[in-house]
Amino acid sequence: MGAPSSGLITELFLQHTENTHLARLSQKHKIINYFRYVDDILLIFDSNHTYIQAILMDFNTLHLNLKFTAEIERDNIINYLDVSIQKTPNNLKTSIYRKPTFTDTIISYNSNHPTEHKYAAVKFLFNRLNAYNLQEQEYKQELSVIKNNLNNSYPNTPQKQQPNNMTQQHSTQTSKHKWAIFTYTSKETLYITNTFRHTDLKIAFQTNNTLEILLKYRKPPLDKFALSGVYKLTCRDCNKAHMGQTGRHFSIRYKEHKSAFHNNSHTSNFAQHLQEEAHSFDPHQQHYAGVTSPEKRGTSKHN
Repeated sequence: MGAPSSGLITELFLQHTENTHLARLSQKHKIINYFRYVDDILLIFDSNHTYIQAILMDFNTLHLNLKFTAEIERDNIINYLDVSIQKTPNNLKTSIYRKPTFTDTIISYNSNHPTEHKYAAVKFLFNRLNAYNLQEQEYKQELSVIKNNLNNSYPNTPQKQQPNNMTQQHSTQTSKHKWAIFTYTSKETLYITNTFRHTDLKIAFQTNNTLEILLKYRKPPLDKFALSGVYKLTCRDCNKAHMGQTGRHFSIRYKEHKSAFHNNSHTSNFAQHLQEEAHSFDPHQQHYAGVTSPEKRGTSKHN
């Protein structure tokens, strides 16, 4: 699970299972047609000669890790993927099927996303509308649903699908192009990428507000002054540096240097240098190197 090759391996396994058992099961149960897309299977059979529970029982014996369930047509209607198939006395009628929990929500046109991303869903809806064999009534109903969903924010929507020959020609041309990925930040990104419009370099956009990024746990920023390890203090008057190592917090050790300077103490080489050279103690000149090593304590030296 989660491996990039998992989908391919699963498909190979299912095809091997089908090639091994499907012909035998189809002949045994008189299955007229068998269609599968990923893990959804559509069976066409004559209920006068075929018992669905017998098919289900045999399918569940194919492999220990394969468990099948069956959904039978109701009122001569069955839903398969995003298609609703209705059986009539003369033929089959198809319409677009949406689950009760489906919201038809797409990217808002006013959101900060590339235009290509916004219209991708719109093109999919119209491509599906024209690709599926819908009768006139179902076609108008689906077109009305699409327009109602888009009229809220989308100013213009494509309503015609390109002919197949144009699509094939376009795919042949684009296969010779090179692709580059740009992170979309605002409309200014389009101004930059438009300079490549008439070249062989094609642009694909990505955004920084994906669910993976938004839901990823972010550790709180680390306070470098609360670390221990090697540190450096720089004299602002002569730029000479004091290198030291401490097993306590950098902020605590820094206060000790400051206290030694004000009390004229010899417990700090850095403070002693400032006193001997009559240099000032400037807190803005402090520098800390975050090499955490609380177990080791080295001697301080002045360079």
